[in-house]
Amino acid sequence: MVTTVKTVAFQGIEAVLIDVQVQIAPGLPKFLIVGLPDKAVKEAGERVRAALVASGLSLPPKRITINLAPADLPKEGSHYDLPMALGLMGATGAVPPDAFAGHLALGELGLDGRLAPVSGTLPAAIAAQANELGIICPETSGPEAAWAGEDIDIIATPSLLALVNHLAGHQLSPRPVARRRTNLGVLPDLSEVRGQEVARRALEVAAAGGHNLLMIGPPGAGKSMLAARLPSILPPLNPRELLDVSMIQSIAGELAGGALSDRRPFRAPHHSASMAALVGGGLRVRPGEASLAHNGVLFLDELPEFAPAVLDSLRQPLEAGEAVIARANARVSYPAQFQLIAAMNPCKCGLAGTPGHTCKRGDRCAADYQGRLSGPFLDRIDLRIDVPAVSAADMVGPAAAEPSSAVAARVAQARTRQRERYLEAGEPSVHTNAAAGPSLIERIVAPDRDGQKLLLDAAERFSLSARAYHRVLKVALTLADLAGADRVGRPHLAEALSYRLNFQLT
Repeated sequence: MVTTVKTVAFQGIEAVLIDVQVQIAPGLPKFLIVGLPDKAVKEAGERVRAALVASGLSLPPKRITINLAPADLPKEGSHYDLPMALGLMGATGAVPPDAFAGHLALGELGLDGRLAPVSGTLPAAIAAQANELGIICPETSGPEAAWAGEDIDIIATPSLLALVNHLAGHQLSPRPVARRRTNLGVLPDLSEVRGQEVARRALEVAAAGGHNLLMIGPPGAGKSMLAARLPSILPPLNPRELLDVSMIQSIAGELAGGALSDRRPFRAPHHSASMAALVGGGLRVRPGEASLAHNGVLFLDELPEFAPAVLDSLRQPLEAGEAVIARANARVSYPAQFQLIAAMNPCKCGLAGTPGHTCKRGDRCAADYQGRLSGPFLDRIDLRIDVPAVSAADMVGPAAAEPSSAVAARVAQARTRQRERYLEAGEPSVHTNAAAGPSLIERIVAPDRDGQKLLLDAAERFSLSARAYHRVLKVALTLADLAGADRVGRPHLAEALSYRLNFQLT
């Protein structure tokens, strides 16, 4: 007789149903796990055996075979422990097999029988609901599973023994409640920034339209300070964005206690990050920083210090909004619709172009340093601004800068206009100007004769690519949204062009 328990395997953020088939047959005592298991799954046999013994159960001295079907799909992770244990308890008669029928299970077992949390509970719960199943998971993962909906049956217990008591009806465990993170702390405020009016304006435009931004300036000019304050002017995640972001965080194991937050992600990896760390991959394919910044901000400080190949690996996610990791036996796609904010010094010594400074290497210092950034990568950045050093007058003058709350209100109004516009255009999946396609943005902007002449002159004089042309239109549309204008005029196009052409890169 074969006892079957359902669980899941993860492909990107999608959970695929897996049948854990358990057979106890006569023969020499042996514990076999088949179905393309990785090392963590193979080691589950010893954890399951010890957990059953700690819970007062024992395995018969027979041949135990566990098949993970479909057998041609690789199985990774420790969450197969619990379904294996349930299958063995059903096969030995310790628990009636129909007690867990209609549920999928996932969880890691300790040697003492306790259930440890595992990554991917939220996608697993959503897959269970889609297939009209309940879910059995560790108690600490219960609040995460509860976000899948109120109509899904969730059994969340702290240990294997407590699970047996629940299934037998002796001691029922309460249904977990979905939780939100509330102790997030106060975000840094824009009112703390002295001077830098141009940079503040560019940051507001970037926030309003979801545009990529590159800041270049000497050390201490406030580039990192400005970037750190971008989250304070971004609107909170809407329910759909919250679900997408939380599913990625769940796969990566970054949902502490199963509590979700509507604050947009802000990821700032060190410049020593590898390609797999930034876009995803590794031996066990996992989402990278680009995917963890989905619907949020990816901040790259000291941009030229990143390896050129690592930066160029971001070109496809920046254009397509997803990170695709291809292997010989698998192809995994993670959402990566992030907003890139980057900062860099103009040269290795950091003071190129500063009045009164002469570099010993001359122009070669800046040229070599900036040459680490490829043209196709820079072409995907909408706003490029110089951030000069803050003057002494700005430092000693009164701090009367506009607070983040005032800027956030304008950003929210601009984003509301964009969302309504794209709903009317039949594009409900597009929420910001930066995410609009070329044909859509051309149809919406439709510049007048003066605007067309300005764009044509700029395109011919500065050799704008087709991508650069469309990104100028997107920024101009965002400027019109911030101004509350119904049409994109010549002033909006001129300001959008200034953010792309008036730049210090050699």
